[in-house]
Amino acid sequence: MLRFLRRKKARKIFVIGLDCADPVLVFERWRADLPNLRRLMEAGAYGPLTSCTPCITVPAWSSMTSGKDPGVLGFYGFRNRADYSYDNMTIATGSAVKEPRIWELLGEADKQVIVVGVPQTYPVKPVNGHLISCFLTPTIQRQYTYPNEFRYEIEQLLGGRTYDVDVHQFRTEDKDFLIKQIYEMTEKRFVVVKHLLKSKPWDFFFFVEMGVDRIHHGLWKYMDPAHPKHEPGNPYQNAVKEYYQYIDQELGEMLSMLDDDALVIVVSDHGAKKMDGGICINEWLRRAGYLVLKEEPVREGGKPIPFEKVEVDWDKTTAWGAGGYYGRVFINVKGREPNGLVPRADYEKVRDELATAIEQIPGHRGNPLNTTCFRPEAIYRQVRNVAPDLIVYLDDLQWRSVGSFGFDDIYTFENDTGPDDANHAQDGLIIFYDPRRNLGGQLLNGLQLMDFAPTVLDLMGQPIPADMQGRAIQL
Repeated sequence: MLRFLRRKKARKIFVIGLDCADPVLVFERWRADLPNLRRLMEAGAYGPLTSCTPCITVPAWSSMTSGKDPGVLGFYGFRNRADYSYDNMTIATGSAVKEPRIWELLGEADKQVIVVGVPQTYPVKPVNGHLISCFLTPTIQRQYTYPNEFRYEIEQLLGGRTYDVDVHQFRTEDKDFLIKQIYEMTEKRFVVVKHLLKSKPWDFFFFVEMGVDRIHHGLWKYMDPAHPKHEPGNPYQNAVKEYYQYIDQELGEMLSMLDDDALVIVVSDHGAKKMDGGICINEWLRRAGYLVLKEEPVREGGKPIPFEKVEVDWDKTTAWGAGGYYGRVFINVKGREPNGLVPRADYEKVRDELATAIEQIPGHRGNPLNTTCFRPEAIYRQVRNVAPDLIVYLDDLQWRSVGSFGFDDIYTFENDTGPDDANHAQDGLIIFYDPRRNLGGQLLNGLQLMDFAPTVLDLMGQPIPADMQGRAIQL
């Protein structure tokens, strides 16, 4: 095991979070073109970081920063069933996170913290330091900083420009507009981060940049020759790489502002990969006899019909699904759902039958797909709130789940939520760098998202709560 040299005095930690940053791009494909990240790797230690299941922004960052899996956290994506009714859904904002996160634990130990843009930090909660909330913030006209008056300092710093918690629309065909949005958002965030580095006290500094995720989803097909919609020589072929290079340049400036007392960790919550298309999970369930509608869905104005807009015959329905980067399937259980059909005694039999059938769905050319159905109780320490009965990775996430109706087939190459070229990959990345010790560019293997929080606590000389599921990496 690698080990940082420990001192009696705990070290400071600067965490660079890059949502969706992909290890293949950083460690291999563009390594030579990212001099600052390359320097951290060559003098530090790095490797893939296996995400949670499902490997999406919510719940991944909260799993990382709490050391708890999504089942313990009790949310399984942005939108979750609030109860066992058919239409009561909630958004997992910061209010859904009941487990303490790393900056809260450090704040209780009287460590000064700065948190910028970490997902699920809205609504804003007090911290022992400064906080700027995340992309889930509906408007910065409400409190989006702690302390509240810090927002006015940001306004002055940006010269009256509006701070962006996210791009306004990343699923757009106007790629020039998308790229402009991403760069403007990132530039403003980095102005603020560098200001905080210079002007505020901190022991633990953690920021997350969302632009990497947004540019992947918006422009992956332009840069990936393996993408089915790739066109060689297109005008955006180098756009994603150039954005990575811009981030690397900005990181160089930030790193030059740190002293030798600060350890550096670069981390992403998951990676990215090409998305071949979508499988219409509810249409498949309907054709297979598991889902029954009261009338045939008909498109209006050429737009797909959201599941919420169709009339389901719940008395005859066995199961239904939800769309997203991964699939969710729910079983209509008697005594659990309002019009439950499946007797509790048959639940496991029906779930097994569904899982087997879904895993055998072929590709659009009749080829086998590498699909996996996960049962929540098998992958989580505990299952809180209302989890899907099956969590589905369609062809190892090379296909997304489409919940809408109105398509001619169960396969579609039209995204029902707008243009999107990429899905998530299970492995994100992590890089450790200690300015006082050359770790020789050693490759780390076997690391998991939940290892982050106990590792930070250990490096900062703090006790690790017994209920954290990750382990402290002995660096």
